[in-house]
Amino acid sequence: MEEQYAIRIKDISKMYKLYPGNKARFRDTFGLSFGKTLYTPHYALNNVSLDIKKGETVGIIGTNGSGKSTLLKIITGVLNATSGEVEVNGRISALLELGAGFNMEYNGIDNIYLNGTMTGFSKQEIDKRLPEILDFAGIGDYVYQPVKTYSSGMFVRLAFALAINIDPEILIVDEALSVGDVFFQSKCYHKFEEFKEAGKTIIFVSHDLSSVAKYCDRVMVLNKGVKLEEGTAIDMIDVYKQVLVGQYSDQGFGESSFAAASGGDINRETLEYGSRKAEIKEVFITDEHGLKTNGIIKGTDFTVHMAVHFNESISKPIFAFSIKDVKGTEITGTNTMIERAFDKDVKAGTDVEIAFTQEASLQGGEYLLSFGVTGFIIEDFTVYHRLYNALGLTIISDRNTVGYYDMNSRIEVKVD
Repeated sequence: MEEQYAIRIKDISKMYKLYPGNKARFRDTFGLSFGKTLYTPHYALNNVSLDIKKGETVGIIGTNGSGKSTLLKIITGVLNATSGEVEVNGRISALLELGAGFNMEYNGIDNIYLNGTMTGFSKQEIDKRLPEILDFAGIGDYVYQPVKTYSSGMFVRLAFALAINIDPEILIVDEALSVGDVFFQSKCYHKFEEFKEAGKTIIFVSHDLSSVAKYCDRVMVLNKGVKLEEGTAIDMIDVYKQVLVGQYSDQGFGESSFAAASGGDINRETLEYGSRKAEIKEVFITDEHGLKTNGIIKGTDFTVHMAVHFNESISKPIFAFSIKDVKGTEITGTNTMIERAFDKDVKAGTDVEIAFTQEASLQGGEYLLSFGVTGFIIEDFTVYHRLYNALGLTIISDRNTVGYYDMNSRIEVKVD
């Protein structure tokens, strides 16, 4: 393996045999199939390839059953691939699903030594790291109880404390941080940032798209065992959102028909999709004076406008917009259903104009606006038209506070 790579995954497949019953399984196991195929092949992974450089934080996202956890288990050696190759250059520490690598009958201390030994540490090395592990876990005397008695939060505290304190070169985290209180999650993400600054390699699997956008240098999207695409976090999150509503297209991120027909400050690479029963024809921003602009002064009112044409009659459509930062973290947004602003059917051929007015409380900086027309057909959520990152928004400010938005605090200080 070239030294610049921490992990190289080449054409990995994992196939399971699905039998119609135990009789067929028995016959196949003992060679009594007489040339017949008695099972249906199911590919948890199908020819997946991915190169991860040293020091990268790479996210893997996809719906449940897409093959994310299977891939991580193959990388860590918990599972064998049916075909393909995996090369690993560095010591791996992994947080897979709760229970992986732990003996449920052992207490916390015993499991620390068990896992540390399996990772290649001597008892003396684990002795040296034990105080840091216990301090980070913060579960007190429960560490002397069998882990089968732990809550999920206690379990993940111990598992994460162990994983990050055995000095791994490659850290793999699979959804584990969705468990535990907000204080522990903050502690873990702080460690993430320390690991990134130290040049460690991280593979991060999560449904928390904001965290994926914030921490990942690159993201791969899996769906039903197949690699769809890999690229920047912001682009791949948009791909994943298409997958969620069953409207993924592999046409890439070229210029959209909406952008081609629009002018002004429209993003020429706006990603769009949907059934087009309703189409967003125009989007723009106006300031407090009603002037079209993409630059808004912090603290003033501004309005986000949408113009939608209905090609077919639609029952109670929902109009929405959202705001992201340039890394793709979704910061805020709203829609007409949440605001209880519109609850009517719209006939084919109708043009509708929507205006969202609000105060610009965001910190000064650059943002991206996305738009959507959605709704429900019976109980099924459907997308008629979505535009991702269609407009840029600049908030102009000479006073920024901490975080994403200004709480407009009123401060009183008394001195005796």
